[in-house]
Amino acid sequence: MTRYEPAIDIDAITAIDVHVHVEIDAHGHSSLPDDLADAAASYFSTEGPRPDIDGVAAYYRERKMAAVVFTVDAETNFGHAAISSSEIAEGAARNNDVLIPFGSVDPLKPTAVAEARRLIDDHGVRGFKFHPTVQGFDPSDPVYFPLYETLQDAGVVALFHTGQTGIGAGMRGGRGLQLALSNPMLLDIVAAEHPELQIIMAHPSVPWQDEALSVATHKHNTWIDLSGWSPKYFPAELVRYANSIIKKRVLFGSDFPMITPDRWIRDAEQVAFKPEVLPGIMKDNAVRLLRLGDAG
Repeated sequence: MTRYEPAIDIDAITAIDVHVHVEIDAHGHSSLPDDLADAAASYFSTEGPRPDIDGVAAYYRERKMAAVVFTVDAETNFGHAAISSSEIAEGAARNNDVLIPFGSVDPLKPTAVAEARRLIDDHGVRGFKFHPTVQGFDPSDPVYFPLYETLQDAGVVALFHTGQTGIGAGMRGGRGLQLALSNPMLLDIVAAEHPELQIIMAHPSVPWQDEALSVATHKHNTWIDLSGWSPKYFPAELVRYANSIIKKRVLFGSDFPMITPDRWIRDAEQVAFKPEVLPGIMKDNAVRLLRLGDAG
C-alpha cells in the first residue's frame, strides 16, 4: 500500500477539475447498478468512455490538467457494492502527478467514521464526496456530525452534491431518490456547526441556486464547484456572484465522464466570466483549498 502524496507541478498544469467520477474499477465493476447507470447516461446524452483510474489519469495528463477523483458509496441505499475508495487512492498515488484522491463512505453504515479515519490515515485522501440524494441521508441531521468532525479535525474537504441529479431521472418515482436531501440550505447547518470544515457545494444547485449563493455568501467555509451543467446553462446570478462576491471560492469542475472538461471549457466561452477571475476558478482557488502550493 502506498500513501498518497501529491507530486503535481502546479505551474505546468492549466486547470484542476475538482469533480471527476471513477465509474469503473480495474475489475470492471460499476459504481452504479446497471439500470441507474443507463438512465444517467441517457439523461446526460453521453455514450463516451468510462475509464478506470489509470485511464482517467491518462486523459487528464494529456490535457495538462489535474483531477480530483472519487466514487460514491451508496451500498445501503442501493444494495450495490461501491467501488473501493482504497483502490482509487492507490491509483491516485500511482498517478500523483495529475490525480488527487477523495474518499467516500456510506453515512448510513455504523463504520463510516472508522472508515473515514482509515482512508485519511492510511491512504492520505484529501477529502470526501457525499451525495445525500443517492446515499439517502439528510446531511443536516446531527447523527452525522461525528463524521464531519473527523474530517474537520483532519483538515480534509467535504464535497456534497447539491441540486437536481440525473441519477434516477425519468425512472419510475425517480427510483425512490429524494431531491430535497440535496437542498444546499441543509449544508448551512453543517457549515455553522463545523466552522473549520471546508465544504464544497457541488454543481449549480438547480432549483436552489439562490439558497446556495446565500450559504456561500454567509459561510466562508463553503465553496461552489461548477460541475454537472454546461456553463451555457448557468443561472445569471451564479455567474454574477462568481465574478464578484464569491470569486475566491468558486471552482472548476466538469462531472467527468458525464460532462467532459473539453465540453465545459468550450461552452464556458459563451459565459461572461471576467478574464481576471478565470485563473482562480480554473486552478488557483483549488490550489489554495487543497493545499497544493508546496506540491511538485
